[in-house]
Amino acid sequence: MKVRIGFGLGTRTTLHDERFGHVVDELERLSFDSLWVSERVGGAAPDPMVAMAYGAGRTTNLKFGMSVMVLPGRNPILLAKAVASLATMSGGRLLPAFGLGQVHPLEQQAFGVERSERAAWFNESMEIMRACWSGGPVVHDGERYHYDGVTVQPVPNRMDVWLGGFAPSELKRVGRFGDGWLPSFVTPADAEAGRVVIEQVAADHDREIEDDHYGVLIPYSLSGELPEVLMAGLAKRRPDLDPTTLVPTTWDDLQGLIRQFVDVGTTKFVVLPMNEPHEADDWTSHLDEAAEALLPLET
Repeated sequence: MKVRIGFGLGTRTTLHDERFGHVVDELERLSFDSLWVSERVGGAAPDPMVAMAYGAGRTTNLKFGMSVMVLPGRNPILLAKAVASLATMSGGRLLPAFGLGQVHPLEQQAFGVERSERAAWFNESMEIMRACWSGGPVVHDGERYHYDGVTVQPVPNRMDVWLGGFAPSELKRVGRFGDGWLPSFVTPADAEAGRVVIEQVAADHDREIEDDHYGVLIPYSLSGELPEVLMAGLAKRRPDLDPTTLVPTTWDDLQGLIRQFVDVGTTKFVVLPMNEPHEADDWTSHLDEAAEALLPLET
């Protein structure tokens, strides 16, 4: 199995100007595996599809993923068309990842789907997009969407969809719909236990997820200071854990955590800085340090 390390930009990123292109170029120069961009309608983070298309157009090797793109509230046919187009035009460098969306009333309002309905919208939309990428006519008569013979081109050679989450319902969704798992704020023990559930659900639906399609997103903070909103979220989400268990504060600690995940079968990593550099030169220095510390862990 191949260990690969990508770099992530969170929902609080302010890289929506020329610095984004600079970071893309540096990641390509340093041979990071991938760049993952997040979605926040009400924040400065750029739209994921626009950001990935922009980045793919100025690189040849770097892969691009969303961490994650909100699915409920989007037209699944049109989204399937856009995703297939970008996957094909980038030479297969797209790593699509979808989720239900942030638990925030204004973000939910932007997508027009009530929180209690998001899971059902997600499941139906995912089925439709899978049908679109098969190349055949889409025939679907569901509770929310009705199609009779719609086709979508181009047809991608392969479309592996990554899903996140660690709640029981989310693990079941990965087993039913996902081709890969990329959770965040989990421990190696969580990853090991979650994989058992996912594999069982996948088997129950006559599916199988490849061994090297289990990953994790790891936030880190070299300053040792975590944003207050993040601390509050961690305290609510994982009151049983010291935040530094989930958010390493040194390169050595981050290396050690990655090795622990590898020991339980996790091989795909996205590291995400909680305190981003501001200037382009600062980004260059930071990414140089990250490459020196982390890329030797790849196999």
